[in-house]
Amino acid sequence: MRRRSVLTLGAVGAVAAAVRPSDALASAALPFPPGFGWGAATSAYQLEGAAKEDGRGPSVWDVFSHQPGRIRNGDTGDVAADHYHRYTEDLDIMRDLGLTSYRFSISWSRVLPTGRGTVNPRGVDFYHRLIDGLLSRGIAPVVTLFHWDTPQALQELGGWENRDCASWFADYAHTMFSAFGDTVPTWLTINEPKTVVDVGYTAGTHAPGKQDRRLANVVGHHLLLGHGLAVQALRATGGRSRIGAALSLSPTYPAADSDGARRQAVAADAEENRRWLDPLLLGRYPEDWLATQAADAPVRAAIKDGDLAIIGSRNDLLGVNYYGPTHVTATGSRVMRHPTSQATWQEIYPDGLFDLLTRVKRDYGDIPVSITENGMPTQNPLHDQDRVTFLRDHLTAAHRAIQAGVPLESYHLWSLMDNFEWAEGYTQRWGIIHVDFATQRRTLKASAEWYKTVIANNGL
Repeated sequence: MRRRSVLTLGAVGAVAAAVRPSDALASAALPFPPGFGWGAATSAYQLEGAAKEDGRGPSVWDVFSHQPGRIRNGDTGDVAADHYHRYTEDLDIMRDLGLTSYRFSISWSRVLPTGRGTVNPRGVDFYHRLIDGLLSRGIAPVVTLFHWDTPQALQELGGWENRDCASWFADYAHTMFSAFGDTVPTWLTINEPKTVVDVGYTAGTHAPGKQDRRLANVVGHHLLLGHGLAVQALRATGGRSRIGAALSLSPTYPAADSDGARRQAVAADAEENRRWLDPLLLGRYPEDWLATQAADAPVRAAIKDGDLAIIGSRNDLLGVNYYGPTHVTATGSRVMRHPTSQATWQEIYPDGLFDLLTRVKRDYGDIPVSITENGMPTQNPLHDQDRVTFLRDHLTAAHRAIQAGVPLESYHLWSLMDNFEWAEGYTQRWGIIHVDFATQRRTLKASAEWYKTVIANNGL
C-alpha cells in the first residue's frame, strides 16, 4: 500500500503547521496565520523532459516546439530541467527550503499516451514516486491536471475545439483520482484557460498556434465544461480531496479619469476576469460579456442546456495566478502605468494583488483562496535582489488581504526552478533555483535563501 498519512487529508495549511518550528512566529514583523501553506509551482512540460521515455505520448507542445520559428532559439522541452530523472534531488531541495506545499502538473500524455484508453503504468508510477516523495518530506501535493499540454492524439480529433474533449478530460481526471486517491489533498483542474484562449487560439504564439478568436471562445467554454465534469468526477469517487481551478486574474483599472476609460475598464474586467469567475463560482456567464458575442458567434451554439450547472459545480477553493494589472484607455487599448519585468507583458504592481484578492471576497464570498502562481523573470542569474523585492512586496500585499478578511490559505511562487518558458524557450529565468541547462546543476539563488527564511519565520 502506498504511503497515506494524515498530511494528505487536510488543507495545505495543516501541513505547514506540522513542520514549522513552534517559535518561528516570534521573529516575523508581518506574521502569516498559523498553518499558512508556503509553496512553489511548476508544470510538467516546462520541467520534466524525458519527452519520449517510458511510453509517454506527444502533446501539442512537443509538436509545436519542433515547428521552425515557433520558439525562441529553436528551443524545445525535450529535456527541460530533466526533472523526470532528477526528481529525488529536486524533492530534497524543496525539503531543505522548508516548502510545505508543491504545485505541479501531470503530463496527460505521460499517463494516457493518446489521451484516453489504455493507461501507461510507467507514467503513473512516476507520479506515485513523486507524490510519495513529497509526503515523506512533509510537503503537500497540489496537483494540476491540465497545464496546456493537450495530448497530440486528441488534438488531431479537434482537441478543445471538440466538445468531446471535455468528456475525455473528465475521464482522464477520474483515472487520476482513482490512481492517487487521498494521497493528493488538493486538485486543480485547468490552469489559466484565459491564456489558452488568448495566446494559443487568438495570438497563436502558444500551442496549438491558431489565430481564430471565434473558435477560441468555443475552446474557452469547453475548458470550463471540462473543469465542471472533472469536479463531478471527483465528487463521484467519494474521496476527501479538495478541487478547484487555477485562473489567471488581472485587476482592471481605467487609464484616465474619464467616463470612457471607466466603461472600458468594466468591459476589460468582463473579458479578463468575470467570464471565468462567474461561470465557475456563480454558474452563469456575465451578461455584458455575452452581449459582446454576435448572434452567430459559435460560442453561443456551444453553450448547451445544463452546461452552466455543470461548470458551476461546487468548488472547494480558487487558485489565483497573479502577474500584474490591466490599465485601459477610453478606446479600450491597454497601456502600462508601472515598471515591467523582462517579460514585457508583465506590469509590476503589488497593490493589484490586494485589490484582486479583496475583490474576489467581495464579489464571490468566502471561498478559500490559494495564490497558485506569482513571480517574475530576471536577468540576474544568482543575485536576484529584484526578484526578492518583487516577492516581498507581493507577500506584503497578500498579508494586507488576509488582514482584510480574505481567506487566503497558501502561496506558491512561480517558479521553483528555471525551466522551459514556452515561446521564450530558455531565455527567461523565472526560478528561485538556477539551472545550468548544459549540466543540469541546481544552485540556490538569493531569492531561494530569502524565501527559506520567510518560510521558517512564517512571515516577513
